[in-house]
Amino acid sequence: MVDKPVGWTSHDVVDAARGWFSARRIGHLGTLDQNATGVLPLAIRSSTKLIEHIADRAKSYAGKVRLGVETDTLDAAGKELARYDGPLPGEAEVRAALSRFVGEIEQVPPMYSAVKKGGVPLHKLAREGKEVEREAKTVRIHRLELTKYEPPDLTLTVDCTGGTYVRVLAADLGEKLGCGAHLAELRRTRSGPFVLAQAATPEELEAEAEAGTLLRRLLPPLGVLGLPALRLEPEEIRQLQRGGEIAASGPPHPPGTRIAAHGPGGEVVAIVELKPGRRIRPLRVLATSEAAH
Repeated sequence: MVDKPVGWTSHDVVDAARGWFSARRIGHLGTLDQNATGVLPLAIRSSTKLIEHIADRAKSYAGKVRLGVETDTLDAAGKELARYDGPLPGEAEVRAALSRFVGEIEQVPPMYSAVKKGGVPLHKLAREGKEVEREAKTVRIHRLELTKYEPPDLTLTVDCTGGTYVRVLAADLGEKLGCGAHLAELRRTRSGPFVLAQAATPEELEAEAEAGTLLRRLLPPLGVLGLPALRLEPEEIRQLQRGGEIAASGPPHPPGTRIAAHGPGGEVVAIVELKPGRRIRPLRVLATSEAAH
């Protein structure tokens, strides 16, 4: 897990990690903007197949919002579009406005984002000076707390569902307050089951790679998937690898439940789904040789 520094893109981290781990198959669990820092979990080799099955997609952030200035990217990296010269709102007004964003809200993805329109990333269209209509999506803000207000800056802690744009939250807050705003700083402190205390800087990871101690940082997939676990016998594993179904054993779960199936050594061999009649069908199968790596 990487503590991404300012100036690195998420893709930069993946490229560096290919060298650290001497592996081509590396993916990350949720993009961080170039100017954001913090938790960026990586999946190595066959574990990349499991990214979509991690159950906990919640995120936590510490951020700073600057009132009175709007930018085209909605953060400090962008070009200034408007500046508000009037008096800034008081703390009570800020807290009241923040309370309106807690719960389910609609967000329109920013033009400077990796969301695609017609197969083209929005940020590419934005750099060509184009703006296209985007569909709003529903996200949930579990917690939005004002920890410090020193105008024009306010510091927030945010707990939210995956896919939430804190940049959009900052801009929408500025609009609600009538003074405009942008996201000045952002640090991700949690991504699903991964927390900042587990992360290391690129410099630390590179040093550990050179010392041959890097592999100790790898976490077993079974412990982070957040799914019920089911131990399978070798013949059951072979049946799943052939695409077949098997009978369910272990504690009862409702039909539709996704389960992490593992071998005798604890290695994840498949993500399966429980069907009516206590049958299990494979959703994603890993070869046992892959699971060992």
